[in-house]
Amino acid sequence: MLYKLRYSVLLLMMVTTMACFGQTSEQKALEEKREQLQSEIRDINRLLFAEKKEKGNVLDQMEALDTKITVRQQLIRVTNQQSNLLNRQINTNIRNISKLKSELQEIKEEYAKMIQKSYQNKSKQNRLMFLLSSESFFQAFKRLQYMKQYTDYRKEQGTQIIAKTDELSRLNSDLNEERKVKEVLLSQNKKAKNQLFSEIQTQKALLGTIRKNEGKYASAIDTKKKEARKIDQQIESLIRSAIAASNKKSGSTTKSTSKFVLTPEATIVANNFSANKGKLIWPVEKGIKSQGFGIYSDPVYPGIKHQSNGVIIATDAGSKARAIFEGEVIAILAVPGGNKGVQIKHGNFISTYYNLSDLTVKKGDRVSSKDELGTVFTNQTNGQTRLKFYLYQDTSRLNPEEWVYRL
Repeated sequence: MLYKLRYSVLLLMMVTTMACFGQTSEQKALEEKREQLQSEIRDINRLLFAEKKEKGNVLDQMEALDTKITVRQQLIRVTNQQSNLLNRQINTNIRNISKLKSELQEIKEEYAKMIQKSYQNKSKQNRLMFLLSSESFFQAFKRLQYMKQYTDYRKEQGTQIIAKTDELSRLNSDLNEERKVKEVLLSQNKKAKNQLFSEIQTQKALLGTIRKNEGKYASAIDTKKKEARKIDQQIESLIRSAIAASNKKSGSTTKSTSKFVLTPEATIVANNFSANKGKLIWPVEKGIKSQGFGIYSDPVYPGIKHQSNGVIIATDAGSKARAIFEGEVIAILAVPGGNKGVQIKHGNFISTYYNLSDLTVKKGDRVSSKDELGTVFTNQTNGQTRLKFYLYQDTSRLNPEEWVYRL
């Protein structure tokens, strides 16, 4: 009976510890994600909704609001996951507390019986007579051993009662703390949902403004697409020119403009670059991704799809673009009516940094990781500072989000 009791208590402690460890690990990961999203929303407010005399065109506001709503929805989902996990932890602790109370009561009752029996046979005379009445020395030895084991076991039971009482106290304390954390999460989630509702209403109002001037904004969207296409075409044209020049310089007879012929040194750089996939540094010291890579729906006209060949990163005014890896500056971009850009070759990989107001490098320069390339342009109308960043392997477009750490 007592052996089974000790076994069940030990098993409960092991199961509780393992469950708590797993849930604590999951809770920690969710909390880190929630803090990251909260930080991202603060950066969005600071970088995309800066207070200026002029707020910029409605399309920019619409895009910024769309980014903010997406992050806010992610935050609400993560907070819900945290709350659900806490519910499971609370229910587990309630069950464990109930089981511990039952087992503790059982131990106490058994212990009380042992104490009562011990008092009945407490006198030294009784114990001495018990030993002297032995029929042999071996039996006396066994009886002495039994008396010692009985005393040790009684002490062990007392220790178990103390341990289980402490465990019960800890579980009750954890339960109270979990309920407090849950209340905080519910309060924060309610606030986030109210903010989301307000942002959606603002988005609807902006959409109404756009609908009233549909022709004007449709033209603005078309202009932005043409500008993006012009930049993309120049980037890819410069890459082909760089490939042709590099292959000619290396002594290759190939006339291909779609693939670098790598020297042994360039192969080492390319291999090192490839080995750092997912670990490359950001092209600015800090900021947020305001536009991702690939096909996306227009925030105003969801039926219209746009192609993004790179990513756009919003950062602070005065921020410097920086090299994501060692390499050589192979081209300087200068789009008529636009800003400047830099292309860096890393073996057969090319990184492009566009929308710079001034440059600190020139064609032919060797750069190391984190070297400054120039100042990111700040739009004086809306106060936004955005870097357009592209990544290629030869002439193939790559998704920078897969290469740059947590982009």
